[in-house]
Amino acid sequence: MASISSKYELDMCSGSILKKMLIFTLPLMLSSVLQLVFNAADVIIVGRFAGDNSLAAVGSNAALINLLTNLFIGLSIGANVIAARHYGADETKELSKTVHTSMLIGAVSGVFLTVIGVCFAKQLLELMKTPEEVLALAADYLRIYFLGMPSLMLYNFGSALLRSVGDTKRPLFYLSAAGVINIILNLIFVVLFKLDVVGVAIATVVSETVSAVLIIRCLMHETGGIRLMLSELKLDKKKAAAIMRLGLPAGLQGVIFSLSNVVIQSSVNLFGATVVAGNSAAQNLESFVYVAMNSFYQSAISFTRSEGTRLNSSHRL
Repeated sequence: MASISSKYELDMCSGSILKKMLIFTLPLMLSSVLQLVFNAADVIIVGRFAGDNSLAAVGSNAALINLLTNLFIGLSIGANVIAARHYGADETKELSKTVHTSMLIGAVSGVFLTVIGVCFAKQLLELMKTPEEVLALAADYLRIYFLGMPSLMLYNFGSALLRSVGDTKRPLFYLSAAGVINIILNLIFVVLFKLDVVGVAIATVVSETVSAVLIIRCLMHETGGIRLMLSELKLDKKKAAAIMRLGLPAGLQGVIFSLSNVVIQSSVNLFGATVVAGNSAAQNLESFVYVAMNSFYQSAISFTRSEGTRLNSSHRL
């Protein structure tokens, strides 16, 4: 069986499913909620110490960031499904191929998003009719934010792989550490050094890098099929195709959902910076309900694939 530290391992293939789903889902939900808490802290700090235009600049980017990233985050769901399938079937070699292919896809997709965000930040924001008085600030924030995309993608793919073998606790721990760092750096950069939205963006990139490093270190210290070895990073065409086949529909679903939010944000932008700032604060609260529901969706995927594969393997035997 693919090995993972016993105190974090959750056997998803036997025993009470409801109880284990709750044990699995609660840390996942807390991770999502905690991330929103940290994002809310960003909004509070920049709004309190940098002003309405800075708050509007940060908030006006949210829908666009989600639109550009959701496709690739959907691919991480594909990685989760394939890894859970091999873990449930006790296919260590195939799980290892999935781990290394997934992390490579995460790194490449992160670099791709960085290029898009850095090169076309202003043009994309103009298409969304971002108010002129916040356009420069919003573009600065977006460019710096997208420098952290490789780290964000590696964290998402790495945490998806850990979820596939039943571990939702350590991604929560790593996100908590990164979030605390984010808040501290926000206060230092915005309040002390007066870096405005640039400071918020830098703090976000640093915290995302910390979470990515922690998740990579975790995978490198595991044993069995879930272990990540940098020397083994390569693209397995069959695994990549399987991840794409399952992940692209999930990603496209997220893109369509985000596209509607981009249209809404573009309409809100027409009313000026003050309305954009107010809408940004309200969106943070609305997101709490969505991420709670999404956590159960992620949990159901992992359990269905692990249990279904185990039953199919037993049937073949």
